[in-house]
Amino acid sequence: MSSQGTVIALGAGLVLALAGDGYLLKRSGDTNDKMAQTQAETQTQITKLGDATTELLQQRLKALDDEMTAAMKGANTTTTAALRRAQAEALKHSQELSAKIQEQQQQVSAQIGDLKEATTTVDSKVSAVSSDVGNVKSEVTSVKADIASTQSGLEKATADLKRMTGDMGVMSGLIATNGKDLAALRELGERNYFEFDLTKKQADKRIGNVTLRLKNADTKRNRYTLEVLADDKRVEKKDKTINEPVQVYVSGNRQPYEIVINQVKKDAVVGYLSTPKVTVARSN
Repeated sequence: MSSQGTVIALGAGLVLALAGDGYLLKRSGDTNDKMAQTQAETQTQITKLGDATTELLQQRLKALDDEMTAAMKGANTTTTAALRRAQAEALKHSQELSAKIQEQQQQVSAQIGDLKEATTTVDSKVSAVSSDVGNVKSEVTSVKADIASTQSGLEKATADLKRMTGDMGVMSGLIATNGKDLAALRELGERNYFEFDLTKKQADKRIGNVTLRLKNADTKRNRYTLEVLADDKRVEKKDKTINEPVQVYVSGNRQPYEIVINQVKKDAVVGYLSTPKVTVARSN
């Protein structure tokens, strides 16, 4: 190849190279424009997205704030209601406690009143008892004096009584010749005494635990005869005088029974039966 051909070839290659560069520059410019446009669009979208996000966030924040406000209002309402209920319960409890305390105070006051009344009653009873004790002491002193006087009088009364040997040869106790003497013997309390009136018209008459029958009464001589039934045995006591101890033994007794006639009337006698108080079998 000649040098002219070479030059042409080089020129053509240069043109092609330049054309390629131009194309590349154009493509590069177009790309840059697209990239700038894309960046602008992206920035716009980012801005819009940021604005939307900000608005959404603000809406959410506002909703959350509203919810919190509503919750706080509800909480305040609930707290206020709970507080009011607690206050009402406390007031009710306080009133009930006050009522109970008042009731207990009334009960205590009543018990104190009862105790005072009981104490007053006890004091009155103690005073009455003390007074009664004083009266009893006075009465005891008086009774002692009466007993001493009675004993002295009894000793004087019994000093005139007589002891006699009975019709069975046993020394009798004291003999009463009248009602006064018999009363003195009863005061002594040594024996039992049964008074009786006995007539001939009567059949057997039960006196104590013996039976008597009058057989004869002699007023001129003051003598009498009678039958005594004791232990299913009938014994005749004949021609006895007044104030004479008529003795008879009854089973279960060491001392004899004694019949004393103080008065002889026409067909009748008046006297008493004396029996031992202590029942002891007599030895044979």
